[in-house]
Amino acid sequence: MAVLILPHCFPLQSVNGRRNSHRKRCNSGSLRWCTVASQQQELCSEVERIRIDKSALKIEEACSDDELWATSLLRVRSFYDFKSSFGIEDHKKYLAEREFEALKERLSGTKEGEKVACINATLPLSQTSSFPEELCSSCKFSDNGEGRIVVGSLDVNQCMSLPNEITGMKPKGIGGDFARAYLSNVCVAKECQRNGIAFILIEKSKLVAKDLGISDLYVHVAVDNEAAKNLYMKCGFVYESEEPAWQARFLDRPRRLLLWSGLPHTYDW
Repeated sequence: MAVLILPHCFPLQSVNGRRNSHRKRCNSGSLRWCTVASQQQELCSEVERIRIDKSALKIEEACSDDELWATSLLRVRSFYDFKSSFGIEDHKKYLAEREFEALKERLSGTKEGEKVACINATLPLSQTSSFPEELCSSCKFSDNGEGRIVVGSLDVNQCMSLPNEITGMKPKGIGGDFARAYLSNVCVAKECQRNGIAFILIEKSKLVAKDLGISDLYVHVAVDNEAAKNLYMKCGFVYESEEPAWQARFLDRPRRLLLWSGLPHTYDW
């Protein structure tokens, strides 16, 4: 993710920018389909990047309501650009509540033919003294009595397809749809970018996907999101297909590429 977009700025994995039209679609439901395809932000030098101790990172599936609430707040913080301060806290809470309920529903596995796993990157609260107070207070949860902060997150969606997204073609044959999964809602707190957290999350997602019986993993990415494309190529994804221009125009968003990665039988983890 070292591609420079503008002088003194660097691209992020999570996005707040260039999402006005897509934000309307996300507001109509959860953040579920805010895939990396729509995620591109330019963070300028006034936002201080924090170097973290990666040995203190914990990368695992979220399960408690406390952690899912912190995850929902991180996603709202990452995926929305609030231009006005008027009523902003109430609006953030409203969006977080909607994502929290939708996330719990997805993780419950009640929808036939679909399984979803939420994977988080977290740090001990004791390791976050240099973090902004707003990040620590909003994304904090308790893990067996230890205070931790959610600094990154993504979803693994085992399903035939995601709404309004082009569909992967692998694997083929009977039952192939149940061996396919898509990544979505990939985000890392803006202050923690450039620490390799997104890469670690994606590598962990491959392990989780394999445990679900997944053989083919997909992700959608905007054609002009060079940072995200570079990240996924580093993670072993390759081009499979792309969204028709008419579909992107109809949905009022940047055109998407569909990237694919086959899951190996063993991992060096």
